[in-house]
Amino acid sequence: MAVEIKLCPLVNDDLDMATERMPPKSRPRKEVERPLSARPMGFVRNAWYLSLKSAVDSVLALVLLAFASPIILLAAVLVKLTSRGPAFYTQTRVGQYGQHFTIVKLRTMVENCESLTGPRWAIPGDPRVTLLGQVLRVTHLDELPQLLNVLRGDMSIIGPRPERPEFLPNLERQLPGYRDRLLVKPGVTGLAQVQLPADTDIESVRRKLSLDLWYVENVSPWLDLRILLCTGFYILGVPFRIGGKLCAVPSANFADSSPETTLPETVRARARVAA
Repeated sequence: MAVEIKLCPLVNDDLDMATERMPPKSRPRKEVERPLSARPMGFVRNAWYLSLKSAVDSVLALVLLAFASPIILLAAVLVKLTSRGPAFYTQTRVGQYGQHFTIVKLRTMVENCESLTGPRWAIPGDPRVTLLGQVLRVTHLDELPQLLNVLRGDMSIIGPRPERPEFLPNLERQLPGYRDRLLVKPGVTGLAQVQLPADTDIESVRRKLSLDLWYVENVSPWLDLRILLCTGFYILGVPFRIGGKLCAVPSANFADSSPETTLPETVRARARVAA
């Protein structure tokens, strides 16, 4: 009786052969391994910090409010005395994971400034800005009431700038990965805010997006501390080319050189879990 002996291929070879015989659309997607240096490591190494960040923000906001309250009250009185309308104004913004919230700021423009034009970005020399509003904007004192948003849990001390929902659909169409910046809470200050001017067009938003995504990938307590210190220099009028170097804060040119424009799903998942 003859015995036939066959050499069986390895299991992996069987899977590869079976995969090759499958229609292209039915083949399982292969995970592409990226080099370690190209992986976003912030959420991997510092997930513990993201879970504590809200508590740190609340404590820091309380401390800052204790010092800033007299300044806010004085500025509010001056706004009320120098122009018609309320001292504070509220506006809907987009927060973490696309949730809407109401932001609080000192009013720097004339009352009902968008009644004729509709929602639009401010422009250099914007005629809607009051004389006192120009001072408040240059010194960023108009941002101080946002500390209340931090205490309510809508915002963080450090994070991307909160955008208006009216602008979001157009920005998402023109800028791939724009929604990825919503993985973290928006901030009173941030990596983009301390070195780039306010948004005026799509290109200015594009430059800030590269910094926002870099921050999302590399968020850490040490990075937040450096941005906070750099914000102090920024408020005092120290140029970013000096304050950024003193605080070792990455520049816009550094973020622009990053090959990643969107975040992989693994980072998005870790962000949701950590939050």
